[in-house]
Amino acid sequence: MPKRSKRYLESLALLDKNAKYSPVEAIELVKKLATAKFDETIEAAINLGVDPRHSDQMVRGTVVYPYPAGSPPKVMVLAKGENLEKAKAAGADLVGDEELVNRIRDGWKGWKDMDLILATPDMMGTVSRLGRMLGPRMPNPKAGTVAQDIERAVRNFKEARQYEFRVDRSGIIHMPIGKVSQPTEQILQNLATLLSALMKARPATFKGQYIRNITLSSTMGPGVKVDLQKARELIEAA
Repeated sequence: MPKRSKRYLESLALLDKNAKYSPVEAIELVKKLATAKFDETIEAAINLGVDPRHSDQMVRGTVVYPYPAGSPPKVMVLAKGENLEKAKAAGADLVGDEELVNRIRDGWKGWKDMDLILATPDMMGTVSRLGRMLGPRMPNPKAGTVAQDIERAVRNFKEARQYEFRVDRSGIIHMPIGKVSQPTEQILQNLATLLSALMKARPATFKGQYIRNITLSSTMGPGVKVDLQKARELIEAA
């Protein structure tokens, strides 16, 4: 068992571990239990009934929140022509074409400072040369990092509104949904948007209960369980 801080244990004492709260109540409680000196991120851990060991039960996609859900990432864009200027105007931290791809392939390591790498479809033939080097940061349409409308994609990512979700080996989706400092209504709408996106990504072959548990927590705080029936009502109202 990891050693918990005094602040964490004090927060835990305020929480009924067996209780399940409506989404609004859960968000309010998470905010109350967040006592760190920085603006903590609120994260949703959503346990799905899928078995990701089977390819037809993999859940992956992107969500664009109505409100920011975290800190702006550093974004690199690989594009051509006028798309370079559009990406730069939208706030990209680094832009380049085939010349930048060649620099990376030749050993330039500055790209490692970037959190996200975006590309336009017409660049993917060139960018594919970097497959092994870029690894999980390789632009991918499923992650929303290959985009024809590069200007919109850059803005969404830089505003911390667009995120990729992907179920882990335990069948859980971990996603930020806001900051403690944000109004509860904004975090609630982000959660509703995420749950709706997950429902749309439900595998066609899956049978059974899809969403099994939802837990909200801040960066340094304990988890708060969400009542699934109330969560379903939130999805229906979205």
